[in-house]
Amino acid sequence: MVTSVGVTCAAALTLPLAAPALSAPVPHAVSARPPSLSPESPGAGPPAATGTPAESRPAESRVREPGADGLAGSTQSLPLEPLATSSDRSAGPATPGRGLDRRTTRPFSLVGVVWDDAEAELHGTVQVRARAAGGESWSDWQDVETHNTEHAADLGSDERASGAVRGATAPLWVGPSDGVEVRVQPETGDQQGRLIPVRLPEGLRLELVDPGPDPAPEPAADDSGGRTAAQARPAAHPGPPTVPAAPALPEALTVESAAASAVNAEFAPLGASVIPALTEAEAAEAAAEAEAEAEAVGAKPYIGPRPRIVTRKGWGADERLRERNFAYTRTVKAAFVHHSATGNNYTCKQAPSVLRSIYRYHVKSSGWRDFGYNFAVDKCGNIYEGRAGGVSRAVLGAHTLGFNSNTMGIAVLGSYSSTNPPAAAVAGVSQLTAWKLGLFGRNPKGKVTLVSGGSNKYKKGKKVKMNVISGHRDGFATECPGARLYKKLGKARTTSAKLQGR
Repeated sequence: MVTSVGVTCAAALTLPLAAPALSAPVPHAVSARPPSLSPESPGAGPPAATGTPAESRPAESRVREPGADGLAGSTQSLPLEPLATSSDRSAGPATPGRGLDRRTTRPFSLVGVVWDDAEAELHGTVQVRARAAGGESWSDWQDVETHNTEHAADLGSDERASGAVRGATAPLWVGPSDGVEVRVQPETGDQQGRLIPVRLPEGLRLELVDPGPDPAPEPAADDSGGRTAAQARPAAHPGPPTVPAAPALPEALTVESAAASAVNAEFAPLGASVIPALTEAEAAEAAAEAEAEAEAVGAKPYIGPRPRIVTRKGWGADERLRERNFAYTRTVKAAFVHHSATGNNYTCKQAPSVLRSIYRYHVKSSGWRDFGYNFAVDKCGNIYEGRAGGVSRAVLGAHTLGFNSNTMGIAVLGSYSSTNPPAAAVAGVSQLTAWKLGLFGRNPKGKVTLVSGGSNKYKKGKKVKMNVISGHRDGFATECPGARLYKKLGKARTTSAKLQGR
């Protein structure tokens, strides 16, 4: 029965990924840092002819060459230097900040700033500008969201206590680029009548992320897998994830990606790029069966039709980047909606690249065990599987500090503090929550009581009554998910409940 999908996995805390029938590669350590390189960092294209000094040689950097370790993409990590003066008046007057003058780099598409202490906050502003790959034009200065420590694993959790976690800004998508300049300026505080700059965190580094190439397109049949309506419906009581023997693995499917996709085997074939939406006929048949089974306990199920979900394989997640285990909580009581704060300058075709960049930034730069959010939705309403462990299961995420347990996090790709979210994106949130919350018997228009794990808004152990569909700011003092997206959550709740048949 579909309503039991989440319950069957509630007792599981951590399930290994390694397949006993296959020889798994050595697991990647989250805390491992890239090797040091010489100060020379060759780039593509000549210095920009803009009348300003030519790009300087980059500071000592650490980078994983694409393909050097077999992992998708690469990350350049550049230590920030003291800023004595500003090379551009538009960046404001000189202050005791840190940064890097414009320079040529290896290709990248996403930027962020990290620092050593995950508990420290960056009180100040971060601005970057980038040069389009292969060209000479530089972007205007762009602001990077600095208050990102609330998107993280809960205090005291194994993930938080791993020793690998760092402080980090939100990542910013700048598109394919090969040159960068950055300014980090501290806020000023009043000390005995004098304005004194606030101390910046130690170990500030600029992270330049290349997402790597898109995955090869799948045959058209992959969307349905050639399955019958009965095969497309969730199994009544799915067991723990399993990995078939080596001969059953499709071509080019690794042990890690096989294990990641096996947790979704009740919805799509092993290695599928897409979990298809139920057709109207399939949804009606599944609902009728669920209602018939529910009559025995006198409870009507309210589960929205399963939407189309792009799997991790579909957006190109390299499963070797993340920690090799899955982690679950007991149930899903609520959904927290976020915006990724990565900016709106992406196309829906680029969304998989944005996701791969965020994934690498979360794991390699920020030190998390996996992609932080359980799901993502792009501006066209496409829904993506986020943190690994199974789309129907109660996977423990790192999205809402203090409230990760027994909840799920949905990131709408973009920045929505002053920009309205597209209607398609809000519809995607509604469709996803109608299905996923329905699996756990939750009413999208209802309230739920959650226990805080500790945040800047609620102390640890405090019981808090919230909407079943809440914004990140409901659990933490933050701008996320942006004022414009937050205003749309009422519509998302109503639509989600309607899709559940309420």
